Amino acid sequence: MSLFDIKGKNALVTGSTHGLGMAMARGLGLAGANIIVNGNSSQEKIDKAVAEYKSEGINAVGFKFNVTNEDEVIAAVAKIEAEVGQIDILINNAGIIKRTPLIEMEVEDFKQVIDVDLVSPFIVSKHVVPGMIKRKAGKVINICSMMSELGRNSVGAYAAAKGGLKMLTQNMATEWAKYNIQVNGIGPGYFATSQTAPIRVDGHPFNDFIVNRTPAAKWGDPNDLAGAAIFLSSKASDFVNGHVVYVDGGILATIGKPTNED
Repeated sequence: MSLFDIKGKNALVTGSTHGLGMAMARGLGLAGANIIVNGNSSQEKIDKAVAEYKSEGINAVGFKFNVTNEDEVIAAVAKIEAEVGQIDILINNAGIIKRTPLIEMEVEDFKQVIDVDLVSPFIVSKHVVPGMIKRKAGKVINICSMMSELGRNSVGAYAAAKGGLKMLTQNMATEWAKYNIQVNGIGPGYFATSQTAPIRVDGHPFNDFIVNRTPAAKWGDPNDLAGAAIFLSSKASDFVNGHVVYVDGGILATIGKPTNED
């Protein structure tokens, strides 16, 4: 079990006040890591998330900063290193999606998705990784998507960003592996979250589509991401570099018939 031991490691998880970011951070925290919570919408939301982590016995602190603003990132990383300590694990999770057909999408909206979903992992990593290089140790996990591999109607900007993030992950691994830094990605499938609750009802066309097209025949539980996050944050993945682990119930593995057909 020492291979998976992350007790006492400091993990910065961007966008970790809710959703899948919180689920992964919770998994790391319950495994013994110290969680550095990030958000940008409000200090109140960060404080609420930190309190929720602490209620589960997780050591957590919060820092509000905009991951797309390099000056804010520089200041935040310096503050974290001064007040918390070195950043051992970085999970670039913050992201947005705008569901608009490309021909109808405003250029500024397209640029915003690229900025948050692709440029911000570059910015945050650029300023966290130098400390890892000095120590010759570190783990970087970029949260990719099934859209890193395929397209879907109305998510062109998101797919472009997540496809780019897959290649950025590979290039980070190429440049930083010599410093004993492992850079990998996690590609979540479709998960049961508060955001998807309105469509996760029997009879809803998209719910039926996901359940039928996923070999596991169900939506993922956010807690299902914890194992992949712990693996990629621990010594168990010390020779794994430049890969994306898809946690999707097998949906990317097949173009076959729906699971409810013979």
